[in-house]
Amino acid sequence: MNTRFLDACWGKPVDRTPVWLMRQAGRYLPDYMRVRSKCSFLELCKTPELAAEVSIQPVDILGVDAAILFSDILTPVEPMGLKLDFVPGPVFETPVRTMADVERLRIPQMEQDVPYVLETIKILRKELAGKVPLIGFGGAPFTLACYMVEGKGSKDFALIKKMMYTAPEVYAALMEKITTMDMEYLNAQIKAGAQAIQIFDTWGGILSPSDYQKYVLPYTTRLINGLNRQNIPIIHFVKGSGTMLDIVKQAGGEVMGLDWHINLGKARDILGNMAVQGNLDPTVLYAPKAVIEKEVKRVLDENAGRPGHIFNLGHGILPTVPPENAIHMVECVHRLSQK
Repeated sequence: MNTRFLDACWGKPVDRTPVWLMRQAGRYLPDYMRVRSKCSFLELCKTPELAAEVSIQPVDILGVDAAILFSDILTPVEPMGLKLDFVPGPVFETPVRTMADVERLRIPQMEQDVPYVLETIKILRKELAGKVPLIGFGGAPFTLACYMVEGKGSKDFALIKKMMYTAPEVYAALMEKITTMDMEYLNAQIKAGAQAIQIFDTWGGILSPSDYQKYVLPYTTRLINGLNRQNIPIIHFVKGSGTMLDIVKQAGGEVMGLDWHINLGKARDILGNMAVQGNLDPTVLYAPKAVIEKEVKRVLDENAGRPGHIFNLGHGILPTVPPENAIHMVECVHRLSQK
């Protein structure tokens, strides 16, 4: 099997820099759209054979060094008792706003409530045998709380911040319950066969460093410490965290995911021996191929040959990117980093 992704997670030397893309299974690929045309997004997530098919597509098409489970970070939130819909973004019919709302939430039994996620992982491990490792994932507690309290995406996240400041006991109770759920969900993925776990904290960077340290760090730390991690590297990605990497690092894990707002070399200086993942601006993939190659080289140069670098975008690939540009980016990473 191609182990360079896992080797890089552990800081081991590799023959060339491994690369995969956040949201690599998705609507920029015609093959994905062909499958997606037959069902809704949620139906696709809940049909293991189809979810496995779209998870494998980018491995074959792009030549990436890891597959990631096709699912959604909100998948395990729905069985907590919140009806989820996509129109087209995620919307919860009844947001969590009071202590009574928090108390109504249940901790799902993963094998009964999200069996399709675990079955998808089992199918993928069989299909990917001898190819590349499989990454499982979940949302960080704070990002899940943002969606559950706001009810959908937000420009200012005023409701979750208001809860933090004016009803700290409700916020703490919600975060404790989400963290417990998250731990059980990710441990179920590991038990099913995930070979690495990425924790997505998409909205962690909306807070000041002091608020992140007070309101987020304790829960993410508890989550990471509670994972059954024998030989399972944990990637922790907090979008917008460039000004507080020293704090985010305290949560633990083996790999720090970086967005494109920080120089990768400077991030490595702050993080020390911790492996990193990133961090090309996703919009670079709209550029001419010569520009893509130049930008890939810049990121590799910022890493300066240090072990423990996984090349990725600084956030998910955009849905209107030409697939041939993503293929070219992967080829550039492999060619330019070849030892």
